Amino acid sequence: VQLVESGGGLVQPGEPLRLACVASGFTFSNYFMSWYRQAPGKEREMVAVISSGGGSIKYADSVKGRFTISRDNTKNTVYLQMNSLKPEDTAVYYCPASAGGNYDYWGQGTQVTVSP
Repeated sequence: VQLVESGGGLVQPGEPLRLACVASGFTFSNYFMSWYRQAPGKEREMVAVISSGGGSIKYADSVKGRFTISRDNTKNTVYLQMNSLKPEDTAVYYCPASAGGNYDYWGQGTQVTVSP
């Protein structure tokens, strides 16, 4: 099983960034996918969740209206489009997978840094 996040980097406030997470080794289309993030010295927090078929989506209040989660089950990939980035969005971003309940798999994460 592998979850490989990519697309992170250093951007200025207000700029966009698109993260991708490619999954392998399990039946991707059967799993809820999420984006979580963890900033230095803070607990890991949920950013967005998308159901297995993509019909149900939930966002953290802090990113509503700025971030969009989506998935392509033909490519075993989940995306996070991040617009209007703020310094407080700086964190390592992860894309865990869940078949229901606890998260079964986690990737290594990708660093997002928002700084002038």
